[in-house]
Amino acid sequence: MGLMLGLLTACQAITVERGNALPNNPVKPPARDLPRTHELPRTEKSDSTAIGWVEYGTADYYSDILQGRSTTSGELYDREKLTAAHATLPFGTICRITNLANERSVDVRINDRGPLREGRILHLSYRAARELNAITAGVIDVQLEVIKRRQF
Repeated sequence: MGLMLGLLTACQAITVERGNALPNNPVKPPARDLPRTHELPRTEKSDSTAIGWVEYGTADYYSDILQGRSTTSGELYDREKLTAAHATLPFGTICRITNLANERSVDVRINDRGPLREGRILHLSYRAARELNAITAGVIDVQLEVIKRRQF
């Protein structure tokens, strides 16, 4: 009985601290825990078109092979314009995008739909990604804040 108790004690689960791994059991550190959205106070409009609405996630940028192709809004993609794709924000919405790694920000206009990958909230134009210093990284953690609603 004592031997079994000793074996059970030796087989107890070992806790791996975040970002660390056991020598022969590599564990990829989990992605940074970012909130998906920030709710506005109940007294204000709390939908995603409200000025001040904030969303967190990851962003990437468009490939150059899309240069000149039509976006969902009908506008042609121009890599040198400050534009982005978002799944739900109305076309024409202006958003301030902040790279959370370096605190650089850029204002973009939503003119396309996407991205389709889970966790990604934006596809940025090449120029927007360049201004955020995101070209080398490819995918970055961002904060999106709506700063101007679409004008009808």
